[in-house]
Amino acid sequence: MAEQLPASLQAALADFAKWLEEAQIPATIVGGIAASILGRPRLTRDIDALAILPEEEWAKAAQSAARYGIVPRIDDALGFARRSRVLLMRHVASGIDLDLIFGGLPFERSAVEQSITRDVDGVLIRLPRVEHLLIMKAVAGRPKDLEDIRGLLDANSEADVAEARRWVREFATATGMPRMLEELDKLLGRRPRGS
Repeated sequence: MAEQLPASLQAALADFAKWLEEAQIPATIVGGIAASILGRPRLTRDIDALAILPEEEWAKAAQSAARYGIVPRIDDALGFARRSRVLLMRHVASGIDLDLIFGGLPFERSAVEQSITRDVDGVLIRLPRVEHLLIMKAVAGRPKDLEDIRGLLDANSEADVAEARRWVREFATATGMPRMLEELDKLLGRRPRGS
């Protein structure tokens, strides 16, 4: 079943997807768009994608975006990307901001490799598995991310929450931020565990 998005987001998403495909950038759409499609629709003003691409290929990829009306939205976008691992772009026709996040962690590689193709307004895009998006949202932990988790859980009763919880526990331990696991446990209707 095709999803419905506002026209400006639809246009930007179509060109973003075409660019990623043509440039052969392994990527999956994440963030608010993915949460809206896989969970509960919500307002979002940008489009984020998680990509796995060696740094030496970033400049070529950025240059190829212009064919789809996608341009850097800051001066020295590549320099910023080298520092932050995020390429800040804009879809000129719609004015929608596009963030291409360069991942490299095993979890990020898995999220891209296991992503699924979905028809959104007639455009085929790659989306993460629900479990991977739950993990990303739990790690980010902002109020809107926690609301997205609620929507994802409500819409996906079959989601493997044990897998999501295992990954979040690992991130919580590695970062010394137990709160991310506590917040997820609250949303899962569980009491926080001592492990």
